[in-house]
Amino acid sequence: MTQLLEALAGRITPEMEHTAQMENVSPKLIQSAVAAGTVVIPKNRLRREIAACAIGKDLRTKVNALIGTSDDLSDQDMEVRKLRTAVVAGADAVMDLSTGGDIDGMRQKSLRTVNVPVGSVPVYQAATWAMEKQGSIVDMTPDDMFSAIELQAADGVDFMAIHCALNFDVLARLERTGRVTDIVSRGGALLTGWMLHNHRENPLYEQYDRVLAILKAYDVTLSLGDAIRPGCVADSLDGAQVQGLLVAGELVRRARAAGVQVMVEGPGHVPMHQVEATIGLQKRICHDAPYFVLGTLVTDVAPGYDHITAAVGGALAGAAGADFICYVTPAEHLGLPSEDDVHSGVMAARVAAHAADLSKGVRGSAERDLAMARARASGDPAVQAELAIDPAVFADRLNCAQNAPCRLCGDECAVKIGLAYLANP
Repeated sequence: MTQLLEALAGRITPEMEHTAQMENVSPKLIQSAVAAGTVVIPKNRLRREIAACAIGKDLRTKVNALIGTSDDLSDQDMEVRKLRTAVVAGADAVMDLSTGGDIDGMRQKSLRTVNVPVGSVPVYQAATWAMEKQGSIVDMTPDDMFSAIELQAADGVDFMAIHCALNFDVLARLERTGRVTDIVSRGGALLTGWMLHNHRENPLYEQYDRVLAILKAYDVTLSLGDAIRPGCVADSLDGAQVQGLLVAGELVRRARAAGVQVMVEGPGHVPMHQVEATIGLQKRICHDAPYFVLGTLVTDVAPGYDHITAAVGGALAGAAGADFICYVTPAEHLGLPSEDDVHSGVMAARVAAHAADLSKGVRGSAERDLAMARARASGDPAVQAELAIDPAVFADRLNCAQNAPCRLCGDECAVKIGLAYLANP
């Protein structure tokens, strides 16, 4: 049975027990939230020893990192190093988005390398098969798409971004709306090209029950891919985006009825003044399903600094109710990320996630900040290092070590001066 079906039956699984302990909440709370569909626990039934995490309402905002090989650069060892970097930096989950080279080998290596949930986008592999067999992506068959889902589920993938909420009605709305950047989702572009060339409905929408049957068999969490997410702030909250959300809302209901855990992917590029409305709209239309945001990026003019752009948006999105933040690295819009970029991206997303948790009142977040403030006031570097999001940066850049005084301000430390004055007014 899936986690959802177990929860609906009133049973508390080991994964619910584990995630409750990690969140410092009761297992009954996790079970009830999974049953309601407001929380998901991505864990393929074939994967044994992983640090499962619960994603959703009233829980700590989670962070996702991306890796993957391509035809241009197929270095599995480098991607494994990125995976390890992401997990050491604190990513709660990773996704293998490989589009070239030994895709199967990379996915299997990813699943062996990390002990966190692993996600994928199966249509990438289906498109690669079509290129190899027929020489064209538009010659991809529906069976290719479903075979890729089945293959990756059987390998142990825990959650999948599948673009089921794309159909001809959404494309018609997109055409009427007009956009600056049209379609920036790779999966969305692949399927749109296939649909228009073949004059056929998206098989992942048309045969949605077939998708659900595969995912249910392996207890893979469905992440409804945002095929037409806005690719710039000018396109945010346009008619096409809202039309896609309406379709996603219907599919969320059907997934839950089938016993499949489901979350919804979202934008993308959203100006600050539209972040709260975007999250609120998604939550309303998609029945409070966990929301997986790709950023969000609040401006388009910061190449090289988009991890900061995304951290600003991610904090606002998380505070408004987003549950899962996909990192953005400094290499976004420029090229493939390095290991250092991966580290920077995860850390920026973690800062955003924690800031959001403070705003939402997630249990333990305010206590952590208060403990840091007290450690600073008392000059305790060991406690500060323990509480810091990146202890290595704390030690290296502020020249602090256990049992050594903070050297940031020296004798001019405001805290020391204030304490001395209070002791001897």
